Amino acid sequence: MVGGGITKWMNLKTVTKRSGDRVGYDAEKIYNAILGANKDAKDRMSREDISEVVKCVEQDIQDRENISVEEIQDIVEHELMKHDFYDIAAKYIRYRQRHADRRAAQKNLMGAYRDIFFADAVDSDLKRDNANINTDASMGIMLKLGAEGAKHFVDNYVLPEKFAEADKEDYIHIHDKDFSLITFNCCQIDLLKLFHGGFSTGHGFLREPNSIRAYASLACIAIQSNQNDMFGGQSINAFDYSMAEGVNKSFQKAVLDEAYKSVVYRFGREAAGKEKEFREKFHEGMDFSHCRYAETQDSDRYRESVEAVRQALEKWLQAHGQSLDRLEADALDVYQMACDDVVEETHQAMEALIHNFNTLHSRAGAQVPFSSINYGMDTSPEGRLATNEVLNAIQAGLGNGETPIFPISVFQLKAGVNYNPEDPNYDLFIKACKVSAKRLFPNFVNLDAPYNLQYYKPGDYNSYVATMGCRTRVMSNVNGPEESGSRGNFAFVTINLPKLALEAKGDLDKFWDLFDHYVKLGHDYIQFRLQTIEKKHVFNYPFLMGQGVWMGSDKLKPTDSIRDVLKHASYSIGFCGLAECLVALIGKHHGESEEAQELGLKIVGRLREMTDAYTKLERRNWTCFGTPAESTAGQFQRANQRVYGIIPGVTDRAYMTNSSHVPVYYKIKAIDKIRIEAPYHALENAGHIAYVEMDGDPSKNVKAFEDIVRAMHDADMGYFSINHPVDRDPVCGYTGIIENECPHCHRKEIEHGSFVVDRMK
Repeated sequence: MVGGGITKWMNLKTVTKRSGDRVGYDAEKIYNAILGANKDAKDRMSREDISEVVKCVEQDIQDRENISVEEIQDIVEHELMKHDFYDIAAKYIRYRQRHADRRAAQKNLMGAYRDIFFADAVDSDLKRDNANINTDASMGIMLKLGAEGAKHFVDNYVLPEKFAEADKEDYIHIHDKDFSLITFNCCQIDLLKLFHGGFSTGHGFLREPNSIRAYASLACIAIQSNQNDMFGGQSINAFDYSMAEGVNKSFQKAVLDEAYKSVVYRFGREAAGKEKEFREKFHEGMDFSHCRYAETQDSDRYRESVEAVRQALEKWLQAHGQSLDRLEADALDVYQMACDDVVEETHQAMEALIHNFNTLHSRAGAQVPFSSINYGMDTSPEGRLATNEVLNAIQAGLGNGETPIFPISVFQLKAGVNYNPEDPNYDLFIKACKVSAKRLFPNFVNLDAPYNLQYYKPGDYNSYVATMGCRTRVMSNVNGPEESGSRGNFAFVTINLPKLALEAKGDLDKFWDLFDHYVKLGHDYIQFRLQTIEKKHVFNYPFLMGQGVWMGSDKLKPTDSIRDVLKHASYSIGFCGLAECLVALIGKHHGESEEAQELGLKIVGRLREMTDAYTKLERRNWTCFGTPAESTAGQFQRANQRVYGIIPGVTDRAYMTNSSHVPVYYKIKAIDKIRIEAPYHALENAGHIAYVEMDGDPSKNVKAFEDIVRAMHDADMGYFSINHPVDRDPVCGYTGIIENECPHCHRKEIEHGSFVVDRMK
C-alpha cells in the first residue's frame, strides 16, 4: 500500500511525459505533489484526505490506457476543489505554474546557449549585451555562457517569487543578476593608500612604485585586479594627486641621473666613479624638500630648486677635490635637464596608461575593465603635469588615432581651483574643453554644486566628489567618513516608470500606490541580495578586501566576514523613462510643459524621500539613482510595447528615455534643456548625468563648447558631458573629425556616425 491506502494496480497504465516519452503510472508522484502544496496551507489536509483525492483521480482515469501529465494535473486540480480544498488547489496551481515557468526558462536558456555558440555577433542580442566583452572570442563565449546559466539559476532557484515575477514582467530590472550570489558592484580606488608599502595581486607582491611609469602601470593593474573581484566599474577618485607622487619620485631620480652625467662630462667617468655609488652619495647631500619639479623659470620653486642642486654639486665636488668652475651653469643644466626628463617620462607614462586601459583584459581575458579616472584639482606642478599629459594622451588617441573609450575621463570643476581665469588650474580646464571637443572626453563633475560643495575641504582629495564613468556617485555616509575614496555602490535596481503610468491609466492615486509598491519591492530585493553577500569573507575578495582597497577592510583578517564593512557602500533604487511616464500620465513630458516638470520633480523627489527614510531607519546609505540604463531602456520599451501596443510619445520608439533626461528627439535649446534637467541632479544622490548635443565640429569653436560647460556648471548640474558627431573610417579604424580625407590613411570615402557612449558602469 502507498500513501495510506493507494493501490498499486494503476502502475499497469502508462503516462506520457512532456518530452513524449511513456513511463509507468506512479501514484506516489500525485501524492507527493499534493503533499507539497499542503505544507503551507491554512487548512491542511490529513494524509487520509490526500489518499482519498488520489483515489478519486485514479477512478477518473481507470479506463485510460495512456494519459498525459498535463491531463493528470488538470484532474488533480478538479478533485481538490471538488473536495473543498480550495487553498491547497491554489497552491498546487501555483506550484504547477512555477515548474512550467522553469521548464520554459530552461528551454529559453538552451536557446540562448545555442545563440551564443552558433549565431553571428550581428545576429545575437545576447552577444551585444556588454560592449566590453568580445563574445566572438573563446573566453567571451565562456563568460556569456556562465552569465546566462547563473541568471537561470537565480531566477528559478534563488529569487523569491515576488522579485522574480516583478523582474520577469519588467516592472523592475535587476541589474547584473548573474552576480547576485557572488559579489557587489563598484569601487573608487584611493591609489595612494594602496601603493604605500606595495600590494599583492594574488600572484606575487609588487613593491611600492618609485617612478611615474610605475605609478601609471600599477594604476592599470589595480583597476584590472579590482575588476576581477566586482561586477561593476572601477574608478580612481584622485588620479592627479596619485600620479603627482610618482612624478616627484621620477624627478628625484632624474636629478641624480643628470648630476652624474654632468660630472662624467666634466671630469670623466673615472673621477665620477661608479654610478650607483655616486647616486647614493649625491642623494645624501641633496635636499629634495627644496628641489622639486617646476613648470617655468619664473617661480620661487625654480630658483630654490636650482640652488639646492648647486649646493649638492658643490658638496660633492669639494669632497672629491674637483674644480668648482662652471658650478652655477652646471647646476642650471642639471636641473633643467631633469625637468625635461620628467616631462618626457610622464608623457610616455600617460600614453602607456591610455593604451593599457584599452587593451588589458580581466575576467578570464574576456573583458576590458570599465575604468574611470577623476582629476583636475591638484595644483602642484607635479599634479598639473600628470593632468596635462593625460589630456595630451587622450587627445592623441590610440595607435591609429582612434578615440580611446577607457578610462572614462572626468575633469573635476571647482571655482578657486580651475574654473576662473585667475585660478591656478584654469589653463587645464581650457585644455580639457579642447580635448573633449575633439574626443568627447573628459566629462565634467561640478564640485561647486551645493550638494557636492557641502563635502568639500580644500586640499583633502577624498572630500572631492568623484564619479564612476557610468555616473555612479558615492559620498554621504551614515556609518563613517564621508569620503569618495575606498567606497562604492553595492547594487541597484531600476523601476519601469512608464509601465506604472500605463497601468494606472491616468489615475495619479493608483500611480502613486504602484510607485510606492515597487520602490519598496526594489528596496526589499537589495536587502535580500545583501543577506547573501554579507556572509562572504575577506578571502572571497583577495584584492578588494585582502589588500585593503575597501574602507575598513584593512582591519580585517582573511577569514573575517565582510558584513561590517559593507555599511560604507551605497544602496540605490533607480528609474528609467520619466519622460514617457509623464506623457502617459498627463499627455506631455517635462520638456513640453511646466505642469509635467512639476510632476516629474515630484516623482523623483518621492523616490529620494523614500530612500532618505530608509537611510534614517536602517542606518544604510540608501540613495536615489538616475539609472544608467542603456540596454534596460530598450528592454523596458519592448516589454511595454508587447503589453500595451504602440502609444505615441510613450512606446512608439525603440528606446524609452534614460533616467530624467528630456527626450533626445525633442527639439529644445541647450539652455532650456539645462534649466529643466538640472533640478533632478540635486535629488539623484546616487548618480546622474546630463548631455547636450553640439552640431558640427566643436573643436573649431572651443569657446562655444566652454560656454555650454559653464552654463551646465552654473545651473548646478552635478555631472555632465557634451556630445557631438565623430567620424569613423571603417577601414583603418580612425575616429575623430574627418573633413575631406582620413588624416590617418588618407581615404576620402568615410562612414559618418555618432560615436556616443552613455558611460555605463
